[in-house]
Amino acid sequence: MMLSSGTKKPKIHASAYVAPTATISGDVTIGAGCAILHGAVIVAEGAPIAIGTDAVVMEHAVIKASGGSALQFPATIADRCIIGPHAYVVGATVGKGAVIGSGARIYNGITLPPNTRIEPNAVRTPKGDFLEAVFNIEQSPDAGAKAAQTYAQFLRKTHAQDTPLAAHVGSAPNARRASQAKDDTLTAPVEADSMVDAMMQELQEMELRRKKRS
Repeated sequence: MMLSSGTKKPKIHASAYVAPTATISGDVTIGAGCAILHGAVIVAEGAPIAIGTDAVVMEHAVIKASGGSALQFPATIADRCIIGPHAYVVGATVGKGAVIGSGARIYNGITLPPNTRIEPNAVRTPKGDFLEAVFNIEQSPDAGAKAAQTYAQFLRKTHAQDTPLAAHVGSAPNARRASQAKDDTLTAPVEADSMVDAMMQELQEMELRRKKRS
């Protein structure tokens, strides 16, 4: 599902594949050759999300950005990254070639260097008190309740005017290679299943090479 959030609409390269069951909302930019698989959720809430070229966001992974009047947490996924199934990346910067394992959680303000490998179910959190760093709320016994109330108000306001858009229509990989030199621009929003097949074959070949080296 493609959604505008207020005046902000996703910008997705024509060669990117977005599964019909993925959700893309707001100020989201997705680069050339990306594959966004089924159930993935990519939502910009007050700050932008930028995903570079040839990145993979796997099944049911979540990428979010958030920003209010006091704090801004954009999310940046550099070129050729893999965000594993059920991973959660919010307000973080992920360097080129990084791989985020299945179920890992990367929180606001974290920066991962290029080629980082995050193990499945690992957690990376900001230094100090989480609620203070993320919600700008001082430590207190009821800090969690205050954070929930503030965040609920923010989310209601942010998503009140969400509007469905037409589905993204992507081109097949061969079409991308033939035309990329001429035009590498982003287009607004489902075919291209062959792109996913090619991506999975490449991943399998990489795994075989890794096993041979070990």
